[in-house]
Amino acid sequence: MTDATAGWHEDEGALVRDLKFADFVAAIAFVDAVAQVAEAAGHHPDILVHGWNNVRLTLSTHTTGTITGADHALARAIDAIVPAAS
Repeated sequence: MTDATAGWHEDEGALVRDLKFADFVAAIAFVDAVAQVAEAAGHHPDILVHGWNNVRLTLSTHTTGTITGADHALARAIDAIVPAAS
């Protein structure tokens, strides 16, 4: 994984990042921010909110079934909006 940023790891052909937030409201606010970034990029992650304050993002290009440059670019864009405390 030469192009991924810190916090992401490869799992079964996808880039994955797990984040923990102070509370449910903060987790959902982050998910909303990711939705805006993803929509602007035209590339959308799988998003799992679990527990009450945990978010898992999974990026892969579904049409190819692999990790592509679009996934790495979206990972970097998401990293730019990750709150420092998460």
